[in-house]
Amino acid sequence: MASNSVFQIVAGSDPRAFSLQEAEALFPLVRRLTQQAYVELEPVRRKLESLLPTNPALLQVEQQYEAIVKRWVGKMERLGLVVKGLWLVDFDTGDGYLCWKFPELRLGHYHSYDHGFSDRRPINDVVEELDPDWARA
Repeated sequence: MASNSVFQIVAGSDPRAFSLQEAEALFPLVRRLTQQAYVELEPVRRKLESLLPTNPALLQVEQQYEAIVKRWVGKMERLGLVVKGLWLVDFDTGDGYLCWKFPELRLGHYHSYDHGFSDRRPINDVVEELDPDWARA
């Protein structure tokens, strides 16, 4: 991340429109925050899976799980992203979404507003085919 990068923090309910350049600049932070939350959640998830429904500790472990996920969702929303699922976020471009799911190593896919994760396409293909405004520097 360049030292002169400043990221806009928005209200949780206000996704922002990203250019490809802005999304790529923010991506390392998004990936790092997501990886940290994933690492924090993993032992809680394993513990949750091992508990019987009658175990009195179940409620406490469920609350831990929920708190970790809610913190991650809040961070993503404050960065202006649209959270679509656990470890799945979209960067709104104004005509569709740059789509990323952990543990992917880069921001590499796009889908229109009418489509979802299963219909996403490589960003390079979309840029080459449509030359969208969001892809211009």
